Amino acid sequence: MKTVIVTGASSGIGFSIAEAYLKRGYNVVGNARTLDRLQTAAAKLGNPANFLPVAGDIAEPATAKALFERAIAAYGKVDILINNAGIFVAKPIADYSQADVEGIVSTNLMGFFYPSQEAAKHMSANKQGHIVTITASLAIQPTSKVPALLPILIKGGLNHATRGLALELAGANVKVNAVAPGIISTPMHGTDEGTQSFLKGLSPSGEMGSTQDIVDAVLYLTESSFTSGVVLPVDGGATAGTW
Repeated sequence: MKTVIVTGASSGIGFSIAEAYLKRGYNVVGNARTLDRLQTAAAKLGNPANFLPVAGDIAEPATAKALFERAIAAYGKVDILINNAGIFVAKPIADYSQADVEGIVSTNLMGFFYPSQEAAKHMSANKQGHIVTITASLAIQPTSKVPALLPILIKGGLNHATRGLALELAGANVKVNAVAPGIISTPMHGTDEGTQSFLKGLSPSGEMGSTQDIVDAVLYLTESSFTSGVVLPVDGGATAGTW
Protein backbone atom coordinates (compact mmCIF):
# COMPACT_ATOMS: atom_id res chain seq x y z
CA MET A 1 0.00 0.00 0.00
CA LYS A 2 1.38 3.41 -0.97
CA THR A 3 1.59 6.41 1.33
CA VAL A 4 0.94 10.07 0.53
CA ILE A 5 1.55 13.17 2.65
CA VAL A 6 -0.89 16.03 2.04
CA THR A 7 -0.28 19.45 3.61
CA GLY A 8 -3.27 21.70 4.19
CA ALA A 9 -5.40 18.56 4.30
CA SER A 10 -8.19 19.76 6.59
CA SER A 11 -10.24 21.74 4.05
CA GLY A 12 -10.72 22.81 0.44
CA ILE A 13 -8.45 21.35 -2.21
CA GLY A 14 -6.26 19.54 0.31
CA PHE A 15 -9.23 17.76 1.86
CA SER A 16 -10.45 16.66 -1.58
CA ILE A 17 -6.98 15.36 -2.47
CA ALA A 18 -6.73 13.41 0.81
CA GLU A 19 -10.20 11.97 0.25
CA ALA A 20 -9.31 10.88 -3.30
CA TYR A 21 -6.21 9.00 -2.19
CA LEU A 22 -8.07 7.31 0.65
CA LYS A 23 -10.67 6.10 -1.85
CA ARG A 24 -7.82 4.59 -3.86
CA GLY A 25 -6.59 2.68 -0.84
CA TYR A 26 -3.57 4.82 0.03
CA ASN A 27 -2.32 5.61 3.49
CA VAL A 28 -2.78 9.36 3.91
CA VAL A 29 -0.78 11.48 6.32
CA GLY A 30 -2.64 14.76 6.66
CA ASN A 31 -1.17 17.99 7.97
CA ALA A 32 -2.88 21.15 9.20
CA ARG A 33 -1.95 23.77 11.74
CA THR A 34 -4.16 22.36 14.52
CA LEU A 35 -5.19 18.87 15.55
CA ASP A 36 -8.80 20.01 15.97
CA ARG A 37 -9.04 20.83 12.26
CA LEU A 38 -7.54 17.46 11.34
CA GLN A 39 -9.88 15.58 13.67
CA THR A 40 -12.86 17.37 12.12
CA ALA A 41 -11.59 16.42 8.67
CA ALA A 42 -11.04 12.81 9.76
CA ALA A 43 -14.63 12.65 11.01
CA LYS A 44 -15.90 13.89 7.63
CA LEU A 45 -13.80 11.19 5.98
CA GLY A 46 -15.34 8.54 8.22
CA ASN A 47 -12.34 8.27 10.57
CA PRO A 48 -10.48 5.81 8.31
CA ALA A 49 -7.78 3.72 9.96
CA ASN A 50 -5.31 4.65 7.22
CA PHE A 51 -5.57 8.43 7.85
CA LEU A 52 -2.80 9.71 10.13
CA PRO A 53 -3.20 13.31 11.35
CA VAL A 54 0.01 15.25 12.08
CA ALA A 55 -0.59 18.80 13.28
CA GLY A 56 1.93 21.62 13.10
CA ASP A 57 2.98 24.76 11.28
CA ILE A 58 4.25 23.55 7.90
CA ALA A 59 6.58 26.55 7.72
CA GLU A 60 8.64 25.00 10.54
CA PRO A 61 11.36 22.46 9.64
CA ALA A 62 10.37 20.39 12.69
CA THR A 63 6.88 19.88 11.26
CA ALA A 64 8.24 18.58 7.97
CA LYS A 65 10.55 16.19 9.82
CA ALA A 66 7.70 14.98 12.01
CA LEU A 67 5.51 14.35 8.98
CA PHE A 68 8.07 12.04 7.42
CA GLU A 69 9.20 10.42 10.66
CA ARG A 70 5.65 9.54 11.68
CA ALA A 71 4.68 8.44 8.19
CA ILE A 72 7.71 6.15 7.93
CA ALA A 73 7.17 4.77 11.45
CA ALA A 74 3.53 3.96 10.65
CA TYR A 75 3.74 2.88 7.02
CA GLY A 76 7.38 2.17 6.15
CA LYS A 77 7.94 4.79 3.46
CA VAL A 78 6.47 7.80 1.69
CA ASP A 79 5.65 7.56 -1.99
CA ILE A 80 4.05 10.95 -2.66
CA LEU A 81 4.23 14.45 -1.20
CA ILE A 82 1.49 16.95 -2.05
CA ASN A 83 2.54 20.49 -1.14
CA ASN A 84 -0.94 21.96 -0.93
CA ALA A 85 -0.88 24.31 2.07
CA GLY A 86 -0.97 27.92 0.96
CA ILE A 87 -2.31 31.41 1.57
CA PHE A 88 -3.69 33.62 -1.20
CA VAL A 89 -4.08 37.32 -0.42
CA ALA A 90 -4.98 39.55 -3.37
CA LYS A 91 -4.61 43.32 -2.92
CA PRO A 92 -2.64 46.24 -4.39
CA ILE A 93 1.03 46.23 -3.42
CA ALA A 94 0.62 49.37 -1.31
CA ASP A 95 -1.94 47.61 0.88
CA TYR A 96 0.10 44.58 1.93
CA SER A 97 1.00 44.62 5.61
CA GLN A 98 4.09 43.16 7.23
CA ALA A 99 1.86 40.39 8.60
CA ASP A 100 0.69 39.61 5.05
CA VAL A 101 4.27 39.36 3.83
CA GLU A 102 5.45 37.18 6.70
CA GLY A 103 2.42 34.88 6.54
CA ILE A 104 2.59 34.31 2.80
CA VAL A 105 6.35 33.81 2.74
CA SER A 106 6.19 31.41 5.70
CA THR A 107 3.35 29.20 4.52
CA ASN A 108 3.80 29.35 0.75
CA LEU A 109 7.60 29.33 0.54
CA MET A 110 8.89 27.61 3.69
CA GLY A 111 5.86 25.31 3.60
CA PHE A 112 7.10 24.11 0.22
CA PHE A 113 10.81 24.04 0.90
CA TYR A 114 11.10 22.03 4.12
CA PRO A 115 8.68 19.21 3.17
CA SER A 116 10.27 19.01 -0.29
CA GLN A 117 13.70 18.81 1.30
CA GLU A 118 12.60 15.89 3.46
CA ALA A 119 10.92 14.24 0.47
CA ALA A 120 14.01 14.64 -1.70
CA LYS A 121 16.20 12.90 0.87
CA HIS A 122 13.76 10.07 1.57
CA MET A 123 12.64 9.45 -2.01
CA SER A 124 16.13 9.69 -3.49
CA ALA A 125 17.26 6.96 -1.10
CA ASN A 126 14.32 4.80 -2.25
CA LYS A 127 14.90 5.65 -5.93
CA GLN A 128 11.24 6.50 -6.43
CA GLY A 129 8.62 9.08 -5.55
CA HIS A 130 6.46 11.99 -6.61
CA ILE A 131 6.36 15.58 -5.38
CA VAL A 132 3.43 17.74 -6.53
CA THR A 133 2.98 21.37 -5.52
CA ILE A 134 -0.25 23.36 -5.80
CA THR A 135 0.69 26.79 -7.17
CA ALA A 136 -1.49 29.30 -9.09
CA SER A 137 -2.17 30.00 -12.74
CA LEU A 138 -2.13 33.72 -11.90
CA ALA A 139 1.61 33.34 -11.34
CA ILE A 140 1.95 32.18 -14.96
CA GLN A 141 -0.28 34.88 -16.44
CA PRO A 142 -0.92 37.87 -14.14
CA THR A 143 -3.93 40.09 -14.78
CA SER A 144 -4.69 43.69 -13.90
CA LYS A 145 -8.13 42.50 -12.73
CA VAL A 146 -6.55 40.81 -9.71
CA PRO A 147 -3.56 42.64 -8.19
CA ALA A 148 -1.77 39.96 -6.14
CA LEU A 149 1.96 40.61 -6.16
CA LEU A 150 2.88 38.46 -3.17
CA PRO A 151 1.16 35.25 -4.39
CA ILE A 152 2.53 35.90 -7.88
CA LEU A 153 6.02 36.35 -6.44
CA ILE A 154 6.01 33.19 -4.34
CA LYS A 155 3.86 30.91 -6.49
CA GLY A 156 5.79 32.00 -9.58
CA GLY A 157 8.98 31.02 -7.81
CA LEU A 158 7.48 27.64 -6.95
CA ASN A 159 6.62 27.07 -10.60
CA HIS A 160 10.28 27.57 -11.54
CA ALA A 161 11.48 25.61 -8.49
CA THR A 162 9.38 22.69 -9.72
CA ARG A 163 11.39 22.57 -12.93
CA GLY A 164 14.69 22.96 -11.13
CA LEU A 165 13.96 20.23 -8.60
CA ALA A 166 12.68 17.92 -11.32
CA LEU A 167 16.05 18.13 -13.02
CA GLU A 168 17.94 17.72 -9.76
CA LEU A 169 16.05 14.56 -8.78
CA ALA A 170 15.64 13.00 -12.22
CA GLY A 171 18.57 10.66 -11.70
CA ALA A 172 16.95 9.35 -8.51
CA ASN A 173 13.69 8.53 -10.35
CA VAL A 174 11.75 11.16 -8.37
CA LYS A 175 9.13 13.03 -10.40
CA VAL A 176 8.47 16.68 -9.51
CA ASN A 177 5.46 18.55 -10.90
CA ALA A 178 2.99 21.29 -10.07
CA VAL A 179 -0.69 22.01 -10.61
CA ALA A 180 -1.55 25.69 -11.14
CA PRO A 181 -5.25 26.23 -10.36
CA GLY A 182 -7.28 29.10 -11.69
CA ILE A 183 -10.43 30.15 -9.86
CA ILE A 184 -11.82 27.12 -8.06
CA SER A 185 -15.31 27.09 -6.57
CA THR A 186 -15.00 26.71 -2.81
CA PRO A 187 -17.05 28.02 0.16
CA MET A 188 -14.43 30.73 0.75
CA HIS A 189 -15.79 32.65 -2.27
CA GLY A 190 -19.25 32.99 -0.72
CA THR A 191 -22.52 33.15 -2.65
CA ASP A 192 -22.75 36.82 -3.63
CA GLU A 193 -23.88 36.97 -7.27
CA GLY A 194 -21.64 39.90 -8.14
CA THR A 195 -18.56 38.15 -6.73
CA GLN A 196 -19.46 34.91 -8.46
CA SER A 197 -19.91 36.72 -11.79
CA PHE A 198 -16.55 38.50 -11.42
CA LEU A 199 -14.73 35.28 -10.59
CA LYS A 200 -16.26 33.42 -13.52
CA GLY A 201 -15.11 36.25 -15.77
CA LEU A 202 -11.48 35.54 -14.86
CA SER A 203 -11.58 32.53 -17.19
CA PRO A 204 -12.36 32.61 -20.94
CA SER A 205 -14.64 29.63 -20.31
CA GLY A 206 -16.80 31.86 -18.12
CA GLU A 207 -16.84 29.24 -15.39
CA MET A 208 -15.03 28.34 -12.20
CA GLY A 209 -13.37 24.99 -11.72
CA SER A 210 -14.10 22.44 -9.02
CA THR A 211 -11.82 20.82 -6.47
CA GLN A 212 -12.32 17.59 -8.45
CA ASP A 213 -10.62 19.25 -11.43
CA ILE A 214 -7.51 19.77 -9.28
CA VAL A 215 -7.74 16.26 -7.84
CA ASP A 216 -7.85 14.78 -11.35
CA ALA A 217 -4.71 16.70 -12.35
CA VAL A 218 -2.85 15.64 -9.20
CA LEU A 219 -3.79 11.99 -9.70
CA TYR A 220 -2.63 12.08 -13.31
CA LEU A 221 0.76 13.48 -12.32
CA THR A 222 1.35 11.02 -9.48
CA GLU A 223 0.33 8.06 -11.63
CA SER A 224 2.57 9.05 -14.54
CA SER A 225 5.96 7.41 -14.89
CA PHE A 226 7.26 9.76 -17.59
CA THR A 227 6.02 13.22 -16.63
CA SER A 228 8.29 15.52 -14.63
CA GLY A 229 9.10 19.21 -14.52
CA VAL A 230 5.57 20.13 -15.62
CA VAL A 231 3.48 23.03 -14.31
CA LEU A 232 -0.05 22.07 -15.32
CA PRO A 233 -2.58 24.92 -15.41
CA VAL A 234 -6.13 23.94 -14.51
CA ASP A 235 -7.85 27.24 -15.13
CA GLY A 236 -10.36 27.03 -17.96
CA GLY A 237 -7.84 28.46 -20.41
CA ALA A 238 -6.91 31.60 -18.46
CA THR A 239 -3.19 31.17 -19.16
CA ALA A 240 -3.71 30.54 -22.88
CA GLY A 241 -3.67 34.25 -23.73
CA THR A 242 -5.89 37.33 -23.60
CA TRP A 243 -9.61 37.40 -24.32
